[in-house]
Amino acid sequence: MLRYILIYGVIAGGIVGVPLSILTLTMSGQAMMHYGMLIGYLTMLIALTAVFVAIKRHRDVDLGGVIRFWPALALGLGVSVVAGVIYVITWEASCAIAHADFAGAYARAMIAQQEAKGLSGVALERFRAEMEQFKVQYANPLYRWPMTFAEIFPVGVIVSLVSAGLLRNSRFMPAR
Repeated sequence: MLRYILIYGVIAGGIVGVPLSILTLTMSGQAMMHYGMLIGYLTMLIALTAVFVAIKRHRDVDLGGVIRFWPALALGLGVSVVAGVIYVITWEASCAIAHADFAGAYARAMIAQQEAKGLSGVALERFRAEMEQFKVQYANPLYRWPMTFAEIFPVGVIVSLVSAGLLRNSRFMPAR
């Protein structure tokens, strides 16, 4: 099972990491895209289909077409952890290479968004202070790494739960 976790985790990490690197390196210093979050989570979902493939392959090849829910979930979560670690490493490397100031760009975009909504005065200054605090926190790797990991891992949990639930039924996509 560890072999499947590593192989499919690296595949999922690569599928999500390559577009992340390309976008980070090409869009460095530019305004955030309006659909950036949608594209990011869609890419994560596509990459994490490796969870389903890993569980199905383990069920069909190693276990004779039958797997229980908990072992299937454990396999899926393992793949998700490996993919998440690769995602964090890719983000860190891409930002370092591009000299990207994600926290600064994010803070400026959020402040502009609040100003466009009509926030002003003391409330706007309070929000600016919150964004400054975010930039300080984000500069700390012990804050940034778990935060980055938390972007992809919940998607992996959902995909793992759905995959384990479907594939525990040996009649669902049976081995040929």
